[in-house]
Amino acid sequence: MTNYIWKSIEPISDKDRVIDLAAMRPLYESWQISKERLKQSSEASLREFNQRLVRRLSVETGILERLYDIDRGTTEALVAAGFVEDIVSRSSTDIEPSRLIDILRDQEAAIQLVMDCVAKNRPLTKSVIHELHSILTRHQETTTAIDQFGTRREIPLLKGKFKEHPNNPRRADDAIHEYCPPVHVDSEIDNLLTWLSEYDAEDPIIVSTWFHHRFTQIHPYQDGNGRLARALTTLVLLRAQLLPLIVDRDLRVEYITALELADANDLSPLASLFARLERSAILQALSVDVDKAISEQRNLTSAVIERLTDKFGKRRFARDAELRKVNSVAQDLRSRAHSALELAFNQLGTAVSAVAEPEIRVIDGGQDHKNSHWYKYEVVASAKEAGKFANFS
Repeated sequence: MTNYIWKSIEPISDKDRVIDLAAMRPLYESWQISKERLKQSSEASLREFNQRLVRRLSVETGILERLYDIDRGTTEALVAAGFVEDIVSRSSTDIEPSRLIDILRDQEAAIQLVMDCVAKNRPLTKSVIHELHSILTRHQETTTAIDQFGTRREIPLLKGKFKEHPNNPRRADDAIHEYCPPVHVDSEIDNLLTWLSEYDAEDPIIVSTWFHHRFTQIHPYQDGNGRLARALTTLVLLRAQLLPLIVDRDLRVEYITALELADANDLSPLASLFARLERSAILQALSVDVDKAISEQRNLTSAVIERLTDKFGKRRFARDAELRKVNSVAQDLRSRAHSALELAFNQLGTAVSAVAEPEIRVIDGGQDHKNSHWYKYEVVASAKEAGKFANFS
């Protein structure tokens, strides 16, 4: 067990500057030329190409943080068609589809703000970072905090405001990873932004890697730091005329391992990962005819939506049929219960008739009797006792 002790962030070092990224430099130039050509000949297609990258980033960044999971097929449909709730079936994700779409739209809105900052040459300031954090956590009300005794508790999540409590995670081996104490966050972010403004002439992959790691070292917010770090890293890359950073879910272990090695003063594995991801994105952009790709993507989108519509239609029909079957069973059980109660009460009535003349009535309830609301409380209470939710729709 080795604890990580927090220390103040450091600027880019000479050791960082000599990380070998020579293979990337010809690609920088090729992408600049290609992008300018596409801006002239096919601006709308280039914009749509970038939007698909933004949607993919918006999906993958939450998966990395274990906010949700989505199967690959649904991921591709969302990237192609946009964040539409009807595309997401309950079996394709581990949270409610409506909540998933809310989170995805928040993450997409944050990246759109990043792109807007780049387009309008808006400087990166603490207020911009706060604004991004507020957008990313719009649908998150609480987070988990650990007090000085190691007790975990839910606290309100401060949105767009630096943390007020330590957020030092305990790992599986009981080691503690200590992030920047709340009292030093403001000054550390000042240092980060000051140094970033001085690195315009540095290699953009090195700068984005350095910035990403240092931001995660600070961990300035109670929650949402990973998502925010990737959004801000995308801002750094876009300002260098490169493409968004998309860390796929399958790279999660490599990504976290590279961050841990950067904690130990070795930035090269993280830089190599970022370079590989950027290289892949650039080659993808260079190797396709964007107009043709967009047309094919629209056809794919239509086919995906048509297939999903057909699948969901069949599921709804099967579900409705199953519900009707449940109703039939319920009505049969109600009929049997009615008969059994009448028999029992009649026998009881015979036994007590010598004392008084009993009045016995057994009343049926249900949708078909227009009185189901009489029994709503009992249904809710029974559902709660069974640990279930009573869906009256």
